[in-house]
Amino acid sequence: MTRATAKAGKDRWRKYTIASDASHHLCDGTPAYEARFFEVLKFHAPGLSPVLDASGAYHIDPDGCPAYIERHIRAFGFYEGRAAVRSKSGWLHILPDGSPLYAERYAWCGNFQDGLCAARNREGGYFHIDQRGTPAYDTCYAYVGDFRDGCSVVQYADGMHTHIDTLGKPIHGRQFLDLDVFHKGFARARDEGGWHHVDMLGKPLYGARFQNVEPFYNGQARVEGFDGSLSVISESGDTLLEIRKPIRSPLEDLSGDMIGMWRTQTIRAAVELGVFEALPSSAERVERSLHLAPSTGVRLMRALTELELVWRDAKGVYHPTEKGTYLKRSHPLSLADAALMWGGETYTAWSKIVHSIRSGGSGFQSLYGANFFDWIQDMPEELAICQAAYDTYAKHDYGELSDAADFGAHADILDAGGGAGGGLALALLRAYPTLKATIMDRPEVIELARVPDEMRERCRLIAGDMFEAWPVESEAVALARILHDWSDADALRILRRAREAMPVGGALYIIEMLLDDSSAGGMLDLHMLVTTGGAERNKDDFAKLLNETGFELADVIPTRAVSSIVRAKAK
Repeated sequence: MTRATAKAGKDRWRKYTIASDASHHLCDGTPAYEARFFEVLKFHAPGLSPVLDASGAYHIDPDGCPAYIERHIRAFGFYEGRAAVRSKSGWLHILPDGSPLYAERYAWCGNFQDGLCAARNREGGYFHIDQRGTPAYDTCYAYVGDFRDGCSVVQYADGMHTHIDTLGKPIHGRQFLDLDVFHKGFARARDEGGWHHVDMLGKPLYGARFQNVEPFYNGQARVEGFDGSLSVISESGDTLLEIRKPIRSPLEDLSGDMIGMWRTQTIRAAVELGVFEALPSSAERVERSLHLAPSTGVRLMRALTELELVWRDAKGVYHPTEKGTYLKRSHPLSLADAALMWGGETYTAWSKIVHSIRSGGSGFQSLYGANFFDWIQDMPEELAICQAAYDTYAKHDYGELSDAADFGAHADILDAGGGAGGGLALALLRAYPTLKATIMDRPEVIELARVPDEMRERCRLIAGDMFEAWPVESEAVALARILHDWSDADALRILRRAREAMPVGGALYIIEMLLDDSSAGGMLDLHMLVTTGGAERNKDDFAKLLNETGFELADVIPTRAVSSIVRAKAK
């Protein structure tokens, strides 16, 4: 037998395919061996395939014979001469002879690429291990991907992604909502605007954003627009070819935007009528129990189904969808009050948007004769609705803020304008057992406030006017979504009062959405103008306000929520 013949026989596994029932392999359409298994997977170098039978999981050679004695719960293909297996004691990698590559056992591990492999510890942290089975760096992430060409995508606990090198160091430091590894010098990335391509420095190649993008292939990539169109673009983002016309026309998209009021008012009506408390139920029973006009129950349920807030089973009974459950008052994060708020006076105020844009003033005030906060103090029902809505958003958005900054460095903190729910203050108290907090707000708001029994010794409530001398001092002050309610002139007044209530070196935490070069936040900015005469601001805007009121901007901390933390120091 010649060497060439021997090698061809040894490498015959490269021609193997998997039988339709996945019980064995085929070679040129005929069984490659006599044995049969519960499951077989593809052969990988050095010519071994993972299989599963009554004895367990292991690897076989091209003749269908076991490559070693040991058995596992699961076995996978060899990559770089090492295969991942799940044993009774945990996950590990083995060599072709079945011997373990290392002594450590993990909660999960992937396949080796570029000499490194993704792994997860028993606490849920992801990282990469080297061929000795030891972590390649000190950091743990929420998730990591495989390495390719010396680069891997990692996900932080806040859901953002970046690229790291084989030493675990960030390649460019930029973060994205989703990310892919580099392919021929470019990577797919998604930010709040959509998918696009970035270079090795993490910089976008172009300004456009898409529903989806493919990697570049010889300088061109296929992309899907938000309208359903498919195009081929160049590396500069120029459209080279349209390969599918938009599924939705611009007219249809614009028309959909213009009828947003239909959705707002349908949701408000369903909450006000108590529809979600009546479910599950048929449309006819909803109609009778809520005393609706004949046939309107059916029509309302059809509309709520179109909004994906309810679904109908085979018996004609409607149930809330996961999204719809947030409109039940029993939900811990109920948006029922928010539905009433957005469909009430603030909704009506938007009819004065032209006045606001032309004058720079509040459309609400031009309509109701008072600014929003002065008006609502005399409207107890509306005040309770708004405070309940604010509290839901605070519970949702502020829960993870305690991890973004070290609030525990302070003995106490003043939550100025903290609201009846005290969402920020209570979240911080739960996270820092030794911290004390004061919630200050307008008298009518403080009257609605309730502090949980277990926190009463560490949390006090004080009535105060943001524009007058504050009745309390603190080494740390938080202004959570306060300044965006006011014009620059009023924001300066509030910041000066905050400075008066703090010692030199005191810490100020401004929690707001930060505008950037993208269009994100544009609608909320207009909403603030229309309802309160306020505005969303960028980092430079805050730096200017702080500098004029005795503060120095320290840094800006992005968070997973809509808001960022602007930290400043009292001079």
